[in-house]
Amino acid sequence: METNYIIPDGARIGHVHLKVADLQRALAFYSGLLGFEITTMYGEQAAFISAGGYHHHIGLNTWHSKDMPHAPREGVGLYHTAIVYPERKDLAKIFRRLRTAGYPLTGASDHGVSEALYLDDPDGNGVELYWDRAPELWPQKADGSLEMYTRPLDLQDLLSELEI
Repeated sequence: METNYIIPDGARIGHVHLKVADLQRALAFYSGLLGFEITTMYGEQAAFISAGGYHHHIGLNTWHSKDMPHAPREGVGLYHTAIVYPERKDLAKIFRRLRTAGYPLTGASDHGVSEALYLDDPDGNGVELYWDRAPELWPQKADGSLEMYTRPLDLQDLLSELEI
């Protein structure tokens, strides 16, 4: 086996597929609230949803999870699904939408390289909504590695994007 293998630059995460307890409830969140479009349904058990016409960014299914309780927070598993927005203004728009809907956040952070909103979907799966700063603005340590951190995100400043 090749020991110095590095994944190609063009590789990316294609989609995430989530087990959910209630497909319609999950669709109300991911499509109704977050705005993903349904690309296809597999009967009453699964749906594939997308941003921008891709075949699917998120799969949702009840094949092994229909009417099941949330997975325990303590233990192994998916920490969160991260959805990147193209511009800071887009993150501000979804924040305003969540706030108007009364949907609770679990956190809001400035990571230096990005700004993020955190919430849980109706099944308790973590969701991160974020935008990336331009790479030339990413903070760096003296050795050139990234200086990522977690600081409180100024939500009023984020909303000011909508006034511009």
